[in-house]
Amino acid sequence: MHEEHGFNLLSHIPVLKELPTHVAMSALVSIILIITTWVARNRLMARMNQRDKGLIPEPNLTYRNFFEIIAESLYKMTESVIGHHDTPIYYPVIGTLFIFILSANLIGLIPVFQAPTANLNTTLALGAFVFLYYNYAGFKAHGLGYLKHFMGPILWLAPLMLIIELASHIFRPLSLALRLRGNIMGDHIVLGVFSGLVPYLLPVIFYGLGVFVAFIQAFVFCLMTMVYISLSTSHDH
Repeated sequence: MHEEHGFNLLSHIPVLKELPTHVAMSALVSIILIITTWVARNRLMARMNQRDKGLIPEPNLTYRNFFEIIAESLYKMTESVIGHHDTPIYYPVIGTLFIFILSANLIGLIPVFQAPTANLNTTLALGAFVFLYYNYAGFKAHGLGYLKHFMGPILWLAPLMLIIELASHIFRPLSLALRLRGNIMGDHIVLGVFSGLVPYLLPVIFYGLGVFVAFIQAFVFCLMTMVYISLSTSHDH
């Protein structure tokens, strides 16, 4: 499934032009994040080697402060949904998902690139990963007893509940994928239309809206992931 349209810088790079656009763009986003993480780590290590050991924050918004704000806010949100005890276990995956999806959404706002999350293949892969991960978390927390989550509390209703629960779980990755892809693709179509009609000043408004949509969609995707993990690992069933 390809929604490849318009000019794409990667299509002119010999190695990458042989790949589907969404694959090449996903690889590019991953490379950018690896480099960004490496730079952030070096800055943090340099700061920790100073006299205050990096404990005193800089007075202004810096590269380090920016990522600390994002990380701390996301951690608190994860803690409120999953709980204090399990947050350190699942936060690295949720944080990685958020940063990747946000970056993948934002890169599509650059005219010579396309957002990999505007392609259904990418969002389905992300949804499938979440599906596998929260079920893995459920089995890890409950063992084979996790299967009881699919049966319901009443034994004679177990066959019916099994069908309902399986349908619900199958729909989860599809809903994640379709919601993310639909909103990102729609936002970029609107931006492209208005940029073509009024190329000056007006697109700035839609670029701002695009940044907002990119953040909200990454937030919603990760919030639903937290909910699914919380449901699968809960001991209240």
